[in-house]
Amino acid sequence: MQHEITAKQRLLDENGNIAEPGFAKKLFWQYSRDDIKAPKWRIKEWDYYYIGNQDYGLCLTLSDAGFVSCLSVSHLEYGENPVQFNDSELGPFPLGKLNLPATSEIGNVSAKVGTCDMHFENDGTKRRLYGSYDNYCNSKKALVFDVTLTEIPEESMVIATPFDKDKHFYYNQKINCMRADGFFEFNGKRYEFNRENGSLATLDWGRGVWTYDNTWYWGSGQMVLDSGDTFGFNIGYGFGNTSAASENMLFYNGKSHKLEDITFNIPMENGKYQYTKPWTFTSSDGRFEMEFKPIIDRQAPFDVKVICMLPHQVFGLISGTAILDDGMEIKIKDKLVFAERVHNKW
Repeated sequence: MQHEITAKQRLLDENGNIAEPGFAKKLFWQYSRDDIKAPKWRIKEWDYYYIGNQDYGLCLTLSDAGFVSCLSVSHLEYGENPVQFNDSELGPFPLGKLNLPATSEIGNVSAKVGTCDMHFENDGTKRRLYGSYDNYCNSKKALVFDVTLTEIPEESMVIATPFDKDKHFYYNQKINCMRADGFFEFNGKRYEFNRENGSLATLDWGRGVWTYDNTWYWGSGQMVLDSGDTFGFNIGYGFGNTSAASENMLFYNGKSHKLEDITFNIPMENGKYQYTKPWTFTSSDGRFEMEFKPIIDRQAPFDVKVICMLPHQVFGLISGTAILDDGMEIKIKDKLVFAERVHNKW
């Protein structure tokens, strides 16, 4: 099931389909908008960063979805009285004008939509994320952020997934456990990211042409273990034809360890998901067995029937056991991670 790519190659063939589906531990596939055969308004490109520790987190999204651009910022606190702030700005028909880089390895992108001004700089060694969002959440106050990411892991999760429809594809990289230093400020309070409080960052970098109606599951974690080692994971399914490879992977001190299938066991009552009740994650190969206690269900729903974005990104505490390729067991107890179920029509 797990077909690994180990050499550089073009992502798409002459028909605009993925030439060789599978997974990789580095960015071997070479992406170009010029190779896409679908209309420009169907192309989706995004950079999503999550920066956080056990106490608070910051989500930053810069995306070009063809017919709409989106800059979004979420501020989360996980303490005794959890809080979440979510805000976004939408712009019409960017159609590639944001000039998102064709690779995650190097390249800068800047955008201003509405009152949100966002800059992601990447010189190939470190990444600086900075910007401001005036009148954030209609507060008449600005959220300001400036974060530098270093110690980029040698390996990551990279996947090239076709859809069962011509000229449609999903190309994605998840980089977990980058070191984060910096801050964000809002409403008179400053939130620091540094090594001392265990702050790490994850990048969700994606390019593709999706089918119209999709539901996917995604979970991601990053943490500093008591030993001082870094550990993380990427789990998910439901998006595209994954017969060539899953996107399930563990990360330990910058190295990737491939997993088979993972199942998200989200409680249901009367046919409805109960996102804030405890979940479990189970694995076909017995290498990822976890309990998950939700703290915040981050929601920013948009639904006009023909177009909808209905995310439930749940942040909470995970406990359990993960097993690396060499059989080493990683024991986790109450570490802050997130998992989501998202339904989109667009």
